[in-house]
Amino acid sequence: MKTRDRILVTSLALFNEEGEAHTTTIDIANELDISPGNLYYHFKGKDQIISELFQQYELALSGTLTAPIERPLSVDPATVEDNWYYLYVVMEEMWQYRFLYHNLDDILSRYPPVRRGFRRLLQLQRAALFAICKNLLEQTVIVTTEEQLLGLVDNMTLALTFWFSYHQLLHEQRPSQVVIHQGVLQLLTMVAPYLGETQLTFYRDCQKIYAAMLTQETAG
Repeated sequence: MKTRDRILVTSLALFNEEGEAHTTTIDIANELDISPGNLYYHFKGKDQIISELFQQYELALSGTLTAPIERPLSVDPATVEDNWYYLYVVMEEMWQYRFLYHNLDDILSRYPPVRRGFRRLLQLQRAALFAICKNLLEQTVIVTTEEQLLGLVDNMTLALTFWFSYHQLLHEQRPSQVVIHQGVLQLLTMVAPYLGETQLTFYRDCQKIYAAMLTQETAG
């Protein structure tokens, strides 16, 4: 692996584990066992490292978020596996860059280009969640207005954006798969009240999938 790539990989790991605000370029150089001058040759400062990491993240997550917009997932409220797997992939990609979400307001205020990119991602998240909710709700007998649907999407977007920080405050250290699957459960069960007579079945299906996924993850 080239030194530039090693710097990015190591920086991401340190930012995730120690926090971006508490990690300096000296820390990164020491972790890599290279001189600060060598690091400076590739990146003129932490700003450039943050910028490149975010570009990687935005590229990866944008591709994932456009999937249900271009090709709708399952429309059967009783069959939620496709939606579950999709949301798991989204949250797994977010988890890989979780330092952004643990210190979101501070990072966005200090790095304007990241702020602009993050707003683009937020709009894509809303569009993806809108597509998922629309597909799940269109098979129900309950008439959902556009305003109600947008309110649901906004609530789900809030939960998705701040789930890692919320979970960390409550539970501190837990395996990533537990954090992510609980987040997916939280997101999907927010849809249940809009499903009419099928809401209880939908909710129970979500609980069964959650238990099965955790068993599968821990066994693997």
